[in-house]
Amino acid sequence: MTSTTSSPALDTAAVVESIADLVHENYVFPDAARQLAALLRRRSAEGSYRAESAEELAEAVTADLRSVNGDLHLALKHHAVPVPRERGAAVLAAMRRDFDASLSGVPRVELLDRGVAVLEIGPKTFPLDWAAQPLAAALSLVAPARALILDLRRNTGGDPDTVAFICGYLLDGRTHLNTMLSQQGEVAKQSWTPPYVPGARFGAGKPLYVLTSGNTFSAAEELAYDLQQLGRAEVVGEATRGGAHPRDGWTVHPHLELSVPVARAVNPVSGTNWEGTGVRPDVPCDAEAALDRALSLAVARLT
Repeated sequence: MTSTTSSPALDTAAVVESIADLVHENYVFPDAARQLAALLRRRSAEGSYRAESAEELAEAVTADLRSVNGDLHLALKHHAVPVPRERGAAVLAAMRRDFDASLSGVPRVELLDRGVAVLEIGPKTFPLDWAAQPLAAALSLVAPARALILDLRRNTGGDPDTVAFICGYLLDGRTHLNTMLSQQGEVAKQSWTPPYVPGARFGAGKPLYVLTSGNTFSAAEELAYDLQQLGRAEVVGEATRGGAHPRDGWTVHPHLELSVPVARAVNPVSGTNWEGTGVRPDVPCDAEAALDRALSLAVARLT
């Protein structure tokens, strides 16, 4: 005799109503929040979410969430494995699996021609309490290099605190990187490089190149954008996806997590951010060619 388990029943109307409430209460743009909540309730009343599965509901609701202003951080995410109910726990569980499978988020450190090092960070900029030790080791290892290529082509986001930690190795002195504004327009948080980093700094004086692709997203975009706006690095590759607003997550069903931006990023140099536009490369080229292009730029500069 065999036993089977089934997925929890999907009460579509109740799930959509909870999503509408959460978006209205938490989305950083109040006008859009009201529009989206009304849209979701109207679509639900019209029977537009008669989905057969949680995965289908996630696709339909995500399309509607992004229909007002195209915010790519707004999403209803489907998880095949049931996720915890605690706020933010779903995304952390998924990130932990990626962390354990990617050499702690530092899958490549290599010395190339003429003393140029390449350091890949991905597939996420993982939470700092996980990533600080492996990142400190990798960044200290490349500190003596004559030039550095930071590869973010496969990085799809993560923790802004980790961005500041990485920048601490690439800049001299404490530097203001970003300001987060709340739904009410108040300063929720400022991001600065740390006054101290463990290990050796690469520093602010040597050539630095950042590789991007059309998949580079969120916190990885912030890392590229911050360094570009400070004049510290040349960005080489493709325009990034364009998601600038930090998000939080709520489990609204055992297999569904709602992602909502809860703050707005403002760069102290540009006075704006990369939302919707992506980070525009200084040296545009196909992502696959970006490493060779950056290496040639570095070698020419060092010759």
